[in-house]
Amino acid sequence: MQPSRDIARLIEIMAALRTPGTGCPWDLEQDFASVAPYTIEEAYEVADAIARGDLLDLKDELGDLLLQVVFHARMAEEEGAFAFPDVVEAITSKLVRRHPHVFGNTRDLTPAEVKTLWHRIKLDEKAAKAAMRAEAGLPPKDEDRSVLSGVPFTLPALTRAWKLQTRASSVGFDWNDARLVLDKIKEEVAEVDEALASGDKAAMREEVGDLLFAVANLARHLDADPEGALSAANTKFERRFKGVEAALEAEGRTAKEASLDEMEALWRAVKKAEKAGG
Repeated sequence: MQPSRDIARLIEIMAALRTPGTGCPWDLEQDFASVAPYTIEEAYEVADAIARGDLLDLKDELGDLLLQVVFHARMAEEEGAFAFPDVVEAITSKLVRRHPHVFGNTRDLTPAEVKTLWHRIKLDEKAAKAAMRAEAGLPPKDEDRSVLSGVPFTLPALTRAWKLQTRASSVGFDWNDARLVLDKIKEEVAEVDEALASGDKAAMREEVGDLLFAVANLARHLDADPEGALSAANTKFERRFKGVEAALEAEGRTAKEASLDEMEALWRAVKKAEKAGG
């Protein structure tokens, strides 16, 4: 089977991989749950290629992510639920439905009006979907009952914290001053200190979780995406630590051969040089 620029060939290849007797043993033993972690991983790799500005890598990573969509669609087709064309139809229908200012008669809207229209259409879709579930004899989704529901559990924890806090804020459950959140962080730090003194591992874990949740809340109040902020801090730490390693390598040593005080001094030097450089 030859490679092709046609999506139909990719669908055929996936079908061949999942064909009992002649397909790939690994692909054949997969199910939705076992493939889901790979789907999440591929989405992160797409984001990583974008962050690095590597368009060559982005092409490959988008292909890997597309494979995940085709994989899930093939498994659904095998169960008689839906197939890849149904996935395409669902998203194209949604895009057309949510953009009447592009594909319909609603024209000349401001960005704010588009946002309001988008939310109204989503509410209409939610009501229609709830009616369809009821007609099919399915129970209502939890998101129909709580303002916090519908935030995926599979999101990174910091992002999910931010989204849960935003949902709660939408009904007035929020501080109106970032300094009050900072006070909460100080309170959580004190509780971590108490847990450390007790030696209770479970309490330590719980209190550290509360602290991280409060920090995510502060980031939200400062309009700083907590996941992005932590990612930037990770990059900064990595860059500076590699600077320490480079300085030690110039002396013919490794980090394992240096004392903590020596590495701390080099860290300060790297940090100072970064700030001096702008």
